[in-house]
Amino acid sequence: MTDDRGPILAAGCVLWRPAVSGHGIEIALVFRPKWTDWSHPKGKLKRGEDARSGATREVLEETGMTCTPGVELPTVHYRVQGRPKEVRYWAAEATGGSFAPNREVTRLLWLPPEAARSRLTQDRDKELVDALLGAHGSRRAAPGATTS
Repeated sequence: MTDDRGPILAAGCVLWRPAVSGHGIEIALVFRPKWTDWSHPKGKLKRGEDARSGATREVLEETGMTCTPGVELPTVHYRVQGRPKEVRYWAAEATGGSFAPNREVTRLLWLPPEAARSRLTQDRDKELVDALLGAHGSRRAAPGATTS
């Protein structure tokens, strides 16, 4: 049986900030207990919502952080319960805010790119770290990690 509803549309960000050490960047990862995974903040679009606005809304809802989206990163395609899902991503610099655990996300980690890549559950999310670093023109990992 085919599903005629079309793809699930979602958006998110690879959220980053300058490293606390002053060298390189750190990437925010969220832990979602429902899926027991580490991922980038993302979520389904609301009816009529454009993807970029949905991405920044999801970052705020899941991490408590405001952000400035930059370059668009590769769109990710996969299936959820047999239905296609399409997630558009942006590189986004965190500009403020603070994390509080919520129903969807119970932990937030700020990690250097290599540590973020290792912690991410899905390979498709690891590829987004590479895309972010390519957009930054740097493969340098920030030493150390901090938690919020």
